[in-house]
Amino acid sequence: MYKRQTEGHPDKICDQISDAVLDAILAQDAQARVACETITATGMVLCMGEITTTAKGNYEQIARDTIRKIGYTEPGHGFDADTCTITVDLHEQSPDINMGVSREIEEDAGAGDQGMMFGYACDETPELMPLPVTLAGALVKRLDHIRRSGGMPWLLPDGKAQVTVTYDGEGKPLRLDTVVLSVQHSPETPQDELCWELTDKVLAPALRELPPDEETKLLINPSGRFVLGGPESDTGLTGRKLAADAYGTFAPHGGGALSGKDPTKVDRSGAYLARYIA
Repeated sequence: MYKRQTEGHPDKICDQISDAVLDAILAQDAQARVACETITATGMVLCMGEITTTAKGNYEQIARDTIRKIGYTEPGHGFDADTCTITVDLHEQSPDINMGVSREIEEDAGAGDQGMMFGYACDETPELMPLPVTLAGALVKRLDHIRRSGGMPWLLPDGKAQVTVTYDGEGKPLRLDTVVLSVQHSPETPQDELCWELTDKVLAPALRELPPDEETKLLINPSGRFVLGGPESDTGLTGRKLAADAYGTFAPHGGGALSGKDPTKVDRSGAYLARYIA
């Protein structure tokens, strides 16, 4: 079983803001030290952390631009890029940490933190990931694409997908057992229209690698309604979807977030290299 979130999920909003801050800084200063954490809740965003850099940036504007790009552009969506409150609390990295990272001889440089890094790969899919991981990722990518393209005007940014696959005795994917798809939608959308369109335009193309059979359980918005979403309904935090961003229950993963960190933070760079080696 594996679960993934759309880009409008509160935790993923935070991941994207943290990475947008990082990207903007590294574009000006490749040697910057960045550890940016973000929290979001109803009508507010807090960017905090440690940054040492010569770069100049409007971090509040970076956060608003990221929220707008995700699709939260109207008050009716529960979160609005133009009206939400954004607080920035970023200060310089501890000089004690910096002593271990910045050395005159590059080969003597250390990491900005301790950490546990795991790499994993398998031959189930071209992506070298377990099939439930690939299928859940395909579902949320399809949701984001359809929403951005205007294919479903009633589709709003928040959402998530969970896929359960049955394996045979030799560890090979056998059949699709259960798919749970939860999507935020406008209040006037009829449930039968929502289910039909999602089945036809999202489930069918995203699950081609292992299509549903007659016994597959397809659960679309099983609670019956998902109008209130995004930070209005749930707090978000950078790194809280670490397991989903890595390997779910298929392999161990470290304890540090992957977003908002420059390469000296081995929680991120070490995990990427470990995956590459695997």
